Amino acid sequence: MNDFLVFWLLFFAVGIGWFLGRRTINGSSLRSELPSQYYRGLNFLLDGRPDVAVDAFINALEVNSDTLETHIALGNLLRKRGEVDRAIRIHQNLLARPSLSQEHIHLAHLELARDYVSAGLLDRAERLLLDLVEEAPEQRLVARRHLLDVYQSERDWKQAINIAIDLIPKKSILKTTTNFKERGQSVVVVLAHYYCELALKKVASGEFSLSRELLNQAILHDKNCVRALIQLGETELMSGRPKEAIEALKQVKEYAPEFISETIIPLRDAFSQAGRRDTITNYLKECYQSHPNPTIALAIAEDLLLTEGSESARIFLSTELREHPSLNGLSKLIKLQQVDLTGKVRKNLDELLNLVDILIKQRTAYRCDHCGFSGQQLHWHCPGCKYWGTVKPLHSEEVEKIT
Repeated sequence: MNDFLVFWLLFFAVGIGWFLGRRTINGSSLRSELPSQYYRGLNFLLDGRPDVAVDAFINALEVNSDTLETHIALGNLLRKRGEVDRAIRIHQNLLARPSLSQEHIHLAHLELARDYVSAGLLDRAERLLLDLVEEAPEQRLVARRHLLDVYQSERDWKQAINIAIDLIPKKSILKTTTNFKERGQSVVVVLAHYYCELALKKVASGEFSLSRELLNQAILHDKNCVRALIQLGETELMSGRPKEAIEALKQVKEYAPEFISETIIPLRDAFSQAGRRDTITNYLKECYQSHPNPTIALAIAEDLLLTEGSESARIFLSTELREHPSLNGLSKLIKLQQVDLTGKVRKNLDELLNLVDILIKQRTAYRCDHCGFSGQQLHWHCPGCKYWGTVKPLHSEEVEKIT
């Protein structure tokens, strides 16, 4: 139990005493003496047993319109600390009181639903939230937002899409949107990724046409959804439409140039299927000129190796490494140098190459812009902060800044 929580509990205890004392002074029907549970709570707190003290303070504090927020705050605190069972008990205790107004009952139901989500009791949470959507206009938007969390956890993308569409602010006749402060990410960003998730399922079952429709819906809601563009290009490629794949993948350069490196492999396949294998090199050079990064440089070097030989590839790569140094580029350059070497020099280069490759494996390749989560794989849903589309590729100069 940290010092902050102990201080909070002590403040809570003093607040109870002040509240009850004030009620007594004002001629309330309460006894002039504080309830015994209050003194027991203080004893537990001073004895270093804050968990038991919480229960004593709850019993000492009468549930009414004046103390409801205090109960809610205490339940939220316990939930954040991972004591979900106790948070559930507090909020269920509120609902057992017949004196609460309908508005306060709805608020308690909302908090109980949040408890159930934290506890992984998603079916119970869903039932409560759906009831709130139907019966509690003042909690409808918040309840729908929590329903997104439920359906997302269940990977029920159809239901998630329906709820997200309901959450999009509607324009009035005057072309102004409703005033709703969103919690977390913009709903249109989240919605686009839900369409992408559902599109993946359609591709897995060979339903390319439906997948294409879903991805176009994602782009319609969020034109900056680079994931939808990349998936659309891959889907077009798998369905035998290379020209359409090229068109979709090239749009990444316009909307999210930092992801150009993620399109190189599918673009190679698409240009090859379209009979335009030589054109990919010109496109990569165009991309590298406006958005230089080591991955594109390596791709160009690979093409030069195949079309013009190792010497052209070495010259290009060594020149570019002076301007944009990278471990991946150095590794490739060493491999190109090994072609014409033998003996001890070759052995020394092999050892150097092994060391460089070890450093490459230890480097971060992707990082979340929101929480800083980093790793070697691209995650469209950040494992750290659970935000969508915030994990991005890192270039060498960006890696140096965070290592």
